[in-house]
Amino acid sequence: MFMSQLQETNQTLDFFCDFDKISANVAEVEMSLNTLNYLIGKDDLQRGVEEIWQRDPAVFEVLGILIAVRDEGRKPVVDSAGNVVLLKSYFRSAAKVCEFLRETGLAEIFASRRIKNLVDYVFGIETGLDTNARKNRSGHIMENTVAKIFGEHGIRFRQEVYSSEFRELSVLGTDEKRFDFFIETPAKKYLIEVNFYSGGGSKLNEVARAYTELAPKINSLKGFEFVWITDGIGWKSARNKLEEAYNTIPSVYNLTDIGSFLELIRQ
Repeated sequence: MFMSQLQETNQTLDFFCDFDKISANVAEVEMSLNTLNYLIGKDDLQRGVEEIWQRDPAVFEVLGILIAVRDEGRKPVVDSAGNVVLLKSYFRSAAKVCEFLRETGLAEIFASRRIKNLVDYVFGIETGLDTNARKNRSGHIMENTVAKIFGEHGIRFRQEVYSSEFRELSVLGTDEKRFDFFIETPAKKYLIEVNFYSGGGSKLNEVARAYTELAPKINSLKGFEFVWITDGIGWKSARNKLEEAYNTIPSVYNLTDIGSFLELIRQ
């Protein structure tokens, strides 16, 4: 029954791109990008680079984002001589900047004017990079969904509660554990984890295994119970591990049968 209830997705249209974050990232480098627009269509690229370098060499520190690299300070690359160097080393002189532009292909892109405006271009890059954050957003959507359900049913709860708050949870070891939700009733303290997986992968097996080990430790403590609320058809690819966890953890719910949990904590 549990498997047949799993939902295909929890993604609303605002899931796909966080345009507020994208806009903020672009705004941080916008002035430098506008200065670098000077190089677009320049007949003598080297001279253009040298002119900007004389005015403000720090402008070139944003070049990494033009090839979709954020942390150029720690990004190793192989240079033309076969040496491993940090990407940021190309931004330490006008000559190295020109080498960077040539070897990445940006010089030809600038010359052909295939890019009209670097601010717009980087907005597109940031939009593409933002897709990497979708897995985290899916988890946040699930947390918001569960919080809304609790609120609508008058359930008092706290979010992001750490194991260090409870002396009894020393049984979990020295590493501090963060729980998505905490609900306390006259009878019990419920420590709750929630997640949603619309796709498969090794992460699901790791999560199921971790909770299978975690739940018995918490449930062995008088007045404590571990609760796992999870959903998503991604679990169909990790069915065996989920079934193992389901048979080990007394309180596993999805969004369809979460009402059973609500009835439990109201007793």
